[in-house]
Formats: sequence, C-alpha cells, structure tokens
Amino acid sequence: MTGKNYLFGIMTLVFFIFCQKNFGQTSELEEAKKAIAESNAIYFKSYERNEPKLFTDRYAKDACLMEPGKPIMCGEDVVAEFFRKSYAGGTRSGEFITQEVFGAGDGYVVEVGLLKIYDGKGKQKDNGKYLVLWKKTPDGWKMFRDAFSSNQ
Repeated sequence: MTGKNYLFGIMTLVFFIFCQKNFGQTSELEEAKKAIAESNAIYFKSYERNEPKLFTDRYAKDACLMEPGKPIMCGEDVVAEFFRKSYAGGTRSGEFITQEVFGAGDGYVVEVGLLKIYDGKGKQKDNGKYLVLWKKTPDGWKMFRDAFSSNQ
C-alpha cells in the first residue's frame, strides 16, 4: 500500500467511525426529545386529575429537585411531597415551553425552557424558567435533576 492509499484508508476509517458515533448520538438525542415532549404533555395532567403517581412517574427514582431558596433534595418521597404541596397551593395545570434540548453525554440530555402555572380557574399564578437533566433509565427518559425558579 502506498503512502497516499494508506493515508486515504486511515482517513476513511476515521470518518466512518466519526459518522457512526454521531449518528448514534443524533438518534439518541431525537429519541430523548420525543420522550421529553411526551412526558411534558403528561406532567400537568397529573394536576388536572390530582394523580400524584402520574407526576412522580416523570422522575427517575434517584431524582433531585432544586427548588428556589431550598437545599437540593432527592428521592421519590421528595418528588411526591413537592406534588402534594404544589397541588395544595392551588396548581391545577400548566405548560412547559422547551427552548433547547442538547446532549450531555451517554444517556443524559439537558432541557432548557420556560414554564407557566395555572390555578383551577385557568388564571396564570406563576411563570418561570427551568433546567432539567434527563437520564435514560430502564423505564425510559426520566427527569434526573430538576432546577426551576419563578420570574415573579
């Protein structure tokens, strides 16, 4: 094999490996985006129906919430308690407005967005922003780290 052919062979191999790796990442990212959109569509239905399990199923078992003015708290009980408190506080629906989703490494993606929260009469009671680290689990894409804050 001549030097040019050898170099061309190496470059072709590197290109093929690079394309394979990026194709896998793109495929996983598209899968995650779809799963996030589906999960976000269900999230606030849990409030409309007062179904805590529907809410907690959006989160990984080892999820952590990062509420404004509070320490990081983790676990299924924390997520369930957050639902109970926010429901008791009048949250009955809302919406997520995803602005970005990007890869953060194997099995993780980050979602950045805006949120709106409504009471039982459809009146907006809060709005803010959020940053969620999603994790691919055996049960699908789940919220792993959830940080959010109010604009009010």
